[in-house]
Parts: sequence; structure tokens; C-alpha cells
Amino acid sequence: MIGLIGKKIGMTQLYKDDGGICPTTIIELGPCPVVQVKTSQGKDGYNAVKLGYQESKKISKPEKGVFEKAGVPGMKILHEFLVDNPADYSVGKVLTADIFEVGETVVVTGTTKGRGFAGVIKRHKFHGGDDSHGCRSKRVPGSIGASSDPSRVFKGKKMPGHYGASKHTVKGLEVVMIDLDNNVLYVKGAVPGAQKGIVLVAKQR
Repeated sequence: MIGLIGKKIGMTQLYKDDGGICPTTIIELGPCPVVQVKTSQGKDGYNAVKLGYQESKKISKPEKGVFEKAGVPGMKILHEFLVDNPADYSVGKVLTADIFEVGETVVVTGTTKGRGFAGVIKRHKFHGGDDSHGCRSKRVPGSIGASSDPSRVFKGKKMPGHYGASKHTVKGLEVVMIDLDNNVLYVKGAVPGAQKGIVLVAKQR
């Protein structure tokens, strides 16, 4: 479904009508110009719109040609969103936060915080060794395989390694408030990524 590219501002709290507190993430969306419209009848074979975000002069020559053809300035970030009816969109049209409504649910995709090399307790939430009875392996993974048979470590074994800095999607987040003057969306709950991180917000089917 159609969505927008934005930037995570941070988190705050909003009060509900019944006096309860709602943890909320603030997302600054767009404005996102339409750079390209793809249709299932064309050479692309599917319905989608390509949106741009954040003007930039550091673009490649092929990208420069795409932007000049669309009549929009160079954009730092490009992303496609699938749509049901591409005829509703035209190249050069600017989409803002007004495509969303309060109360609807959205899907937010972002890149989680990078945490470098991490052990199995932090990375995979291992229990760890005992604190007593002479335990000398508090934070190590322990045995990772059998001995003579099969004489190897199975693929996918949970091991220490790089943690974070990966794509993550959260579904079913409710839009609790919209600031159209500043193109800011308030969604209930947390979204992946650090402050000022790029996120994709799309309508949920």
C-alpha cells in the first residue's frame, strides 16, 4: 500500500481521553515527490510509485537523468511503494502526511541500532551459566555440537556475532495524531531505529 519516507524524531507520551498515557513515536514524513509511476501494463509488470526524500546534489549520472525526466530535484533516498491504482498518481506530485488518517493502522520499517559484536546472552538472550556450584562459564555459549557424529556445527546455530543494524518491520501501529502543518505523524508504540533514522511508513491492508 501507499506510504511515505520519513525520519524518526523520537518518543513522547500523549494523554488519552480517559486519562491514560499512550507511548508515542514522532515521525516526520516527506514531503515526498513522485519520481516514477510503474504499471502492470508497462515493462515493469507491477503497480507501484517511486518516491524521493531529502534533496541532495550528490547523485549519480543515471539518477540525475531520472530526476530531470520527472522534473524534480535530486533526492538522497528513493523507495517504491506498491499501489492498487497507479492512475491516482502522477510524476511530480508531492505526497505529504495528509494521506494518513487518525485511527488507522500503519506498517513502519526501519534499521535497528547497530551494536557491533555481541555475545550470545545479549544477541540471543541466552540464560547463561549458574552463579554457584563452581560455574566457570557464566556468559559463554557452551557446547555447539556433537562429537563424532555429525562432527560438524549445524547451519543457523546461535553464536556470537554482529548484532543490530538490520532491517526490521513493525505492523499494526495506530496513528494517534497528525500535525499537517509540520508533516508529523504520531504513532502508538515504538518503531525500530535511532533518532533521525530513516523509516518507511505505509498503510496496512
